[in-house]
Amino acid sequence: MRILLTNDDGIHAPGLSVLESIARELSDDIWIAAPEVEQSGQSRSITLTQPVRTREVREKCWAVMGTPTDCVLLAVHDLMPEKPDLILSGVNRGQNIAEDTSLSGTIAGAMFGMHLGVPSIALSQAQSFRERGSLPWETSKSWGAKVIKPLIEKGWPDDVVMNINFPDREPEDVAGIEVTRQGFRDEQIIHTERREDLRGNDYFWIGFKGRLSRPPEGTDLRAIYEGRISVTPLHVDLTHNRYLETLKAEWKQ
Repeated sequence: MRILLTNDDGIHAPGLSVLESIARELSDDIWIAAPEVEQSGQSRSITLTQPVRTREVREKCWAVMGTPTDCVLLAVHDLMPEKPDLILSGVNRGQNIAEDTSLSGTIAGAMFGMHLGVPSIALSQAQSFRERGSLPWETSKSWGAKVIKPLIEKGWPDDVVMNINFPDREPEDVAGIEVTRQGFRDEQIIHTERREDLRGNDYFWIGFKGRLSRPPEGTDLRAIYEGRISVTPLHVDLTHNRYLETLKAEWKQ
């Protein structure tokens, strides 16, 4: 099995090393194309207004001066001799759950793999739930292949991306694996902070507040809050099907 690895945290991110360890439990044919610099929050952006340069880091491994989508596109079309059998994106530094999934470059790398006809999985390691700065990479490293292998054996639809999140717990404290749906927080956690530089000009930092919501059972949010690994099938169709029927009926009136 030929596996392509990518991420949005960059070629030197610790999560990419963790992902390579996971992948080598599945295959010895591993290829890597990851951003030269961090691309967190880039979602599905693709570089169209300037050239995209690549740098060969070592055999079968490239740093790409672009987004996760650029990485997957170039790897599949140009850098690899043959199309991969599987794409793994991550392991992201921080959870990608609920509405985070629409912002995530990690999810985007997997989404574009699916778009190119390759089964794709996004993996993320939750952080800072126990205390500020807690980030148990050993959890995703220990559990990654155990979660991925059954998925590969069972398979999944061509228009689905699998989104795996590991909780902020030590490997032995993980409370199990749960198949979940995407949740949605009941309050906004993105915030901005205005600052002033030494020349008296305003600038802003955009970030996230570490605030818990009250998610229902069965969601990725609840699973991560309660220490379980969350496995969520995602797809790119953003249609709100329930309201679609209502809108159709109203349109005819």
